[in-house]
Amino acid sequence: MLKATSVAAALSVLPITANIVNAADKMKIGIIGSGHVGSALGGVWAKAGNEVMFSSRNLDDDKKLATDVGAHARAGTPQEAAAFGQVILLAVPYSAFPELTNSLSNSLKGKVIINASNPFPQRDGEIANQAREEGVGLFDAHLMPGALVVRAFNAVPAARMASAHEDPGKIGMPIAGDKKAIEITSRLVREAGFEPVVVGGLEMGKYLMPGTPLAGEHTPDEIRGIAATLKP
Repeated sequence: MLKATSVAAALSVLPITANIVNAADKMKIGIIGSGHVGSALGGVWAKAGNEVMFSSRNLDDDKKLATDVGAHARAGTPQEAAAFGQVILLAVPYSAFPELTNSLSNSLKGKVIINASNPFPQRDGEIANQAREEGVGLFDAHLMPGALVVRAFNAVPAARMASAHEDPGKIGMPIAGDKKAIEITSRLVREAGFEPVVVGGLEMGKYLMPGTPLAGEHTPDEIRGIAATLKP
């Protein structure tokens, strides 16, 4: 078990550097992968006043989605979304990561990258095995050198992501990632209706997947209690 002092440090919210984005301002968010998760979160963030660009392999679908969301939403290619966003949400099958991150590498450096994707060996093949063996958070960082990677929104149903803002703060959202990106990610988690709980750095990202103790819906206090029993 983690010592109480180290747990308290891990669960604290750390400040982000000012050169990324002012936490008081509305943000530009690039959504790469506009399926159930990307469309749910993008819609909520746009309605909160952020500027959102949806992107996927089907631009026509993204344009329709942006029209449905309305104000503050637009559509583009993944390359355009990566260049547009101060913050990038990744919500694509993990098997797409090598090609995607290689094509976007210059656009991702220095930006907050919220990775909501999970590696499933039966769907994604060998890269999923590699990610699980290394620890998915650390593997994410290796795929995106220079980016400020955070894992969040990994094990809560997409339907809840679309509705949690209607009764905010009841469900905790575990976050693990780069300490420079925690404040911005925490703000977006709150705008989606969840209470952020920082469980540590990227080495703790291995616990932010379906099938782990932190998966599913928990109160913030429950997440803190579970996290205190987990080792990096």
